[in-house]
Amino acid sequence: MSLSRVVLASGRSLDLSELRLSSTYGGWLEDYPCKPVNDLKIQGLVRAAERAFPATPVHLVPPPREYPDQYTGAFGPVEVLPAVACVGAFGSTALDPEHDPILYGSSLTVVWFQTTARVPYDCDAEPALREIMWEQLARDREL
Repeated sequence: MSLSRVVLASGRSLDLSELRLSSTYGGWLEDYPCKPVNDLKIQGLVRAAERAFPATPVHLVPPPREYPDQYTGAFGPVEVLPAVACVGAFGSTALDPEHDPILYGSSLTVVWFQTTARVPYDCDAEPALREIMWEQLARDREL
């Protein structure tokens, strides 16, 4: 049973089987949010997703970055990512039409950021999440 179903812009339905949410800047006490710090956070999240789900490909939805008019420090301007970092394990029907639909499905682990800690649902998911090119990124697996 899935936690939620997300419908991509292409019309393909995805089942969300696992979701990990964390505060983008939770526990962070040093410096200020800037591009180098954010890039490290994103890379760490992708690596953690690869370790947690080694059997599936991992895709990063590029996060939106905001540049508030604030003090520019030694590492460049302030750059802020959305408040919630997400890692989700998604599954759908098989990509290869030759695969038996009872025995095969496709899967992809997705890393994305969103402004609230809500579970993506149906067509109400983040627009960038709904634009995933499933057929190019996911991989078939035996169920």
